[in-house]
Amino acid sequence: MGGIWLKACSTKPSVARPDINSLLKFRQIANIMRLSPAVQTLKPSATLAAAAKAKALKTQGVNVYDFTLGEPDFNTPEHIQQAAIAAMKAGHTHYTPSGGLPELKKAICKAYVRDYGIEYKPEQVVVSNGAKHAIHNVLTALCGPGDEVIIPSPYWVSYSALVELTGATPVIVPTTEASGFVLQPEQFAAAITPKTRLLMLNNPCNPTGSTYPVEILSAIGQIAIERDILVMSDEIYEKLIYGDAQFRCFATLDPRLVERTIIVSGVSKAYAMTGWRIGWTLAPVALSKAIDNLQSQETSNPCSISQYAAIAGLEGPQEGIETMRLEFAKRREYVLQRLRDLPQVTFAEPGGAFYAFFNVAAYFNRPLPGGKTVKDASEFCTALLEEAHVALVTGDAFEAPGYVRLSFATSMENLKAGFDRIQKFLLG
Repeated sequence: MGGIWLKACSTKPSVARPDINSLLKFRQIANIMRLSPAVQTLKPSATLAAAAKAKALKTQGVNVYDFTLGEPDFNTPEHIQQAAIAAMKAGHTHYTPSGGLPELKKAICKAYVRDYGIEYKPEQVVVSNGAKHAIHNVLTALCGPGDEVIIPSPYWVSYSALVELTGATPVIVPTTEASGFVLQPEQFAAAITPKTRLLMLNNPCNPTGSTYPVEILSAIGQIAIERDILVMSDEIYEKLIYGDAQFRCFATLDPRLVERTIIVSGVSKAYAMTGWRIGWTLAPVALSKAIDNLQSQETSNPCSISQYAAIAGLEGPQEGIETMRLEFAKRREYVLQRLRDLPQVTFAEPGGAFYAFFNVAAYFNRPLPGGKTVKDASEFCTALLEEAHVALVTGDAFEAPGYVRLSFATSMENLKAGFDRIQKFLLG
């Protein structure tokens, strides 16, 4: 009897073996679905990821003060909304030319004469599905493997990713808080190599809010002329300027820059139309034709209704821009004062956009009032969200370790409550 018991105990349990055919099929599918090298290394947008974390907490019933996304908290002006409704009722719900409606191209050209005194022809304009799409078009049309693209840092998270998708190499040139996060002409000149294809400028800048003094822009422009370098000037925040800062459209600095400049802009920030997805490029005719051809294969055309709405924005009353700018200016002053009240926090005052970009590195590697210790800006933002329920974007995403970005495109009430929580998180 005992022998039978021992025999039973010594019997190994049966282990289900994987079906060899199923395993082979799995490997075959995995091989078929192999992603391209460019997409495998592509990271999601850090700003959208930060917003998603904040939203996830909100869905759990947590009161989160979200300062992550860069979009006006104003509604699209009424006359623009009505233009969209009228376009729908008029049956303008079909395909348009791939590069945009002729009427919208003309409206864009008129706006640049009105605002900056520079004349463009409609054939130099390509209307795209937002400024990000416009930037992608520019890079895809101009760059490829072996090319280099100069990008001053801190920079908007999508810049380097979009460059890498073309096979070109981003050349990151760090700027400093002491310089106002402005690329210096000598830095630009030193970064140029025989492989340099393009300089990407963002003025006013996301994430820093920095604006370029005219004399520095002019010096950068002269180097671009002398070294025969193209400049993509992302001017999407052009209407949101504060204090003593001045905005100057890059192509207006020297007549010789017109043929070397690609302007990127749109209606998203100036007219509170982020969701309408209308951006554009102004460029030499040959490049604009190439971008138009590219876009015809990518998206066919921008949304027809949004294009009619954009016409109304450009040709209609402009007072709404100033109303919004003045409100942002008040919020900016409040945010800067609250930052000055935080010990060991440093920053360069933003001259444009709606961001505060500040250094919190003094709070790393030491216990915070809640007991947690953080080693970098990413951990700082995570702890701030989890403990204080305030959402910021880490500067690590912008090639600026130690910094965080706060968007003041939200109500004064939210800013006051959010800063109270930030102050308590840092100081107890």
